[in-house]
Amino acid sequence: MLTIDINSDLGESFGAWKMGDDSAMLDVVSSANVACGFHAGDPAGILKTLNAAAERGVAIGAHVGYRDLAGFGRRNMDPLSEELIGDVIYQIGALQGLAKAAGTRVTYVKPHGALYNTIAIDTRQAADVIAAIRAIDPSLVLMALAGSQLVEQARTAGLTVVAEAFADRAYTPQGNLVSRREKGSVLHDPELVAQRMLRMVRDGVIEAIDGTMTQIDAQSICVHGDSPGAVAIAQRLRALLEESGHAVQPFAPAV
Repeated sequence: MLTIDINSDLGESFGAWKMGDDSAMLDVVSSANVACGFHAGDPAGILKTLNAAAERGVAIGAHVGYRDLAGFGRRNMDPLSEELIGDVIYQIGALQGLAKAAGTRVTYVKPHGALYNTIAIDTRQAADVIAAIRAIDPSLVLMALAGSQLVEQARTAGLTVVAEAFADRAYTPQGNLVSRREKGSVLHDPELVAQRMLRMVRDGVIEAIDGTMTQIDAQSICVHGDSPGAVAIAQRLRALLEESGHAVQPFAPAV
């Protein structure tokens, strides 16, 4: 039986602005990438999500991003190394404190949005994120885009890395994510998404936006919590994987 992790970006509501349905999503996923307050999330809401995750035995990851609340962390930035290292350490530390209060712990780090995409190709910013993780807790697993140079860079630096595929995003023939600015970049059909991911788990390939097949070697599958119909997508994905004989479980223990 092949095991696979399903993760989602959660804890992103901010004050009166609700983002996603964390409670419902936590009933489906095995790992939760929880916002740390820089791109989204406020302390009370983050703690609520962590408490719900702890009750369900869902593993916790620090969803660190650029200091960009207004842009939801999706705007490209070029901070100095000392700034980026400090920001990443700060975010992980904040989530570690809240997680301890919730009776759980942070076991991995998944960069968010523009930071995630940047460090997949920018070795300097990638090195800064790696340095920050090593400084605060080198046992933390780094979640990175499958096929990116970051995977090898982080492993060479001594981190454990889990490669990730995106269930609800379109891919280029080169194995990169199609820009959100382009038509068809986000997928919404639960059955289509589930079938694509089942094929990826079984055969290691995903159909790119041009119809060709691109190789993807991933140990975790992400369903974006803020996407329309996210819960239905995650539910169908998990159901199909389990119906096909695959176990869904976190790559890192929840506690």
